[in-house]
Amino acid sequence: MTETTTDSPTTPATAVADEDYQSIWGYLRELEFRQGFVDVDGVRTRYAEAGSPDKPHVILLHGTGGHWETFAPNLPALSEHYHCIALDLIGNGFSDKPDYDYEIAVYVRQILAVMDIFGMEKANFIGMSLGAWVSAAVAIEHPTRVEKLILMSPAGLVATASNMARIRAERTAAVENPTWESIHKVFEHLIADESRRLPDLIALRQAIYRREDTRTSIEHLLILQDADARDRNLIPEDKWETIGAPTMIVASGKDHGEYQSTARTIARLIPESEIFEMAEVRHWPHFEDPASFNPAALEFLGHGIVADEDTDDE
Repeated sequence: MTETTTDSPTTPATAVADEDYQSIWGYLRELEFRQGFVDVDGVRTRYAEAGSPDKPHVILLHGTGGHWETFAPNLPALSEHYHCIALDLIGNGFSDKPDYDYEIAVYVRQILAVMDIFGMEKANFIGMSLGAWVSAAVAIEHPTRVEKLILMSPAGLVATASNMARIRAERTAAVENPTWESIHKVFEHLIADESRRLPDLIALRQAIYRREDTRTSIEHLLILQDADARDRNLIPEDKWETIGAPTMIVASGKDHGEYQSTARTIARLIPESEIFEMAEVRHWPHFEDPASFNPAALEFLGHGIVADEDTDDE
């Protein structure tokens, strides 16, 4: 990547013709949605809500260090049929970052509280990486609250020292020195296609990493990259086998081997599961290729193209 300064980059994505320009707002510009904050046990929690509350519910959960905008390409399609809540998990994005470690039980408590606030007895879950780990934990510990699961780039089964070290090094470097280049480096491991590493996506993450509370809480956020903490939070195979919710697991062909292996292993362990192959994407399949992900997700959740055609007059 070529850049003139650390804050004013010149990238191919900023030089494309107007009709080809991609942005987060481009996905949201015709969507009726709201962004807000709710108090969850004293933690100000940021969320985006789309779709009528009288429709079936979907909770969307991002990965480590993420924010709800990762689901911007998915909310318009999903919210036609579902009431969607996409969160900034505790310690992530623009939600509060309290002074304690963010282990899986902390995230699970947050999710259950949010569901109660929005009057959800149960919901479908779409989780990516850390979000998939948390979604699986909810399904195991609180099965009556979960309808179906979509798990992308799933974590939570195994942990390798090299992958934990990579995540810790990349995120720490980006937070300590949040230049465009350091943030862009994080996204190289999240999105395979350079054109999909959108400038406003990088700018949003840069704004988060420049926050004082992000810098002071980064060790709490990265606690799951420490071996001892990771080991006590991992979900053993026999627990994955207890998941009763129908589950779609997305296998990203260009993702790190650890996540590909986890996807295929948990597909074998979860009794009612299926794999959706996305060969050309990396860690953010739903963002990198929404044209493939959205129809597959809707079909799995119960509102696919065939069902829609049956209800239309066309």
